[in-house]
Amino acid sequence: MSSFDAVLLLSFGGPEAPEQVMPFLERVTAGRGIPPERLAGVAQQYEAFGGISPINAQNRLFREALEDALNTGVDPESDTYLPVYWGNRNWDPMLPAVLAQMREDGIRNAAVVVTSGYSSYSGCRQYRENLYDAVGEIEAIVGSQEEGVGTPTLHKIRRWFDQPAFIDAMADNVVAAIGRLPETSEVPRLVFTTHSIPTSTARTSGGPADGGDMYQRQHEFAAAAIAVRASEEYGQELRWDLVYQSRSGPPSMPWLEPDVNDFLALVRDEGTTSVVLVPIGFASDHMEVMWDLDTEAMKTAASLGIDATRASTVGDDPRFVAAMAAMIREREQGVPMSDRIALGPWGPAADECPVGCCPNPRGDRPALCEASQ
Repeated sequence: MSSFDAVLLLSFGGPEAPEQVMPFLERVTAGRGIPPERLAGVAQQYEAFGGISPINAQNRLFREALEDALNTGVDPESDTYLPVYWGNRNWDPMLPAVLAQMREDGIRNAAVVVTSGYSSYSGCRQYRENLYDAVGEIEAIVGSQEEGVGTPTLHKIRRWFDQPAFIDAMADNVVAAIGRLPETSEVPRLVFTTHSIPTSTARTSGGPADGGDMYQRQHEFAAAAIAVRASEEYGQELRWDLVYQSRSGPPSMPWLEPDVNDFLALVRDEGTTSVVLVPIGFASDHMEVMWDLDTEAMKTAASLGIDATRASTVGDDPRFVAAMAAMIREREQGVPMSDRIALGPWGPAADECPVGCCPNPRGDRPALCEASQ
């Protein structure tokens, strides 16, 4: 395939000022029938942190680090320099505007790195639907039939939960977190967390040939691998569990459980007095990590008499950034699947999602970066 001339970092987005909080929440929940009082309650969580989510600031750091990793020793003015753009699903910089800028800059062939690393509708296919919609919006304005005015051809880079760099970086974060516990604490229990999703959506996550439940299975694999590495560094076996956080659906709809707060109460009854919360479902800190873990879960742990601390997310760890850069280059160079790095029993993900991968629970919608029938 031809060389990339840019990279697009695609993320969720978040407000950066108090007056942006409600418009942001209304955009995120559009069409879901969320009562205004529920949104007002969520807005209070943002207000507790000055109305600012850290996700955009962390994406800026990651964008800069990834661009540096991709262009070591390359003159920024040269034709071989690979710029990294950044766009969001739900807040500025919005994806359509960023794609329009890439078009104006003459970008024709771009890799897409999504900050979600696991198979699920909201973490994979929905972003590909966003790409389809954004491309259609721009081409409807500029006229896609005119030579040289179309949007860039986009190539989504494969999932990253199974990268050794992610496992190693998170294991180091776990050991560092253990070091922040009181000296009197017992050997901690590792409580890995990720965003809960409806069980119906979890069952269909992954490609049709994967057998379903890939969202949970991938998280279980990552948690087990991180626990093994952390145990080696710590010098003692660490017990671990996978739990969920940030449920947002109606009580009548089953979602993945147990909730982190319910789990803490359960293990305290079993005698656990020390835990490390490990957010493996998130590439960087954002409001759900800061509120659901740093605020609510820590409050629950304190009320139960549990010593608790939280491991850092992977963020812009240089090892993780380098792994993402390597996956971009492997795609660009057409590296054979047999030579690509991926831990776990599934091997490296295909360059294009199979048809039917992580289906939209509300019905089929067009998406980019999918294999042909």
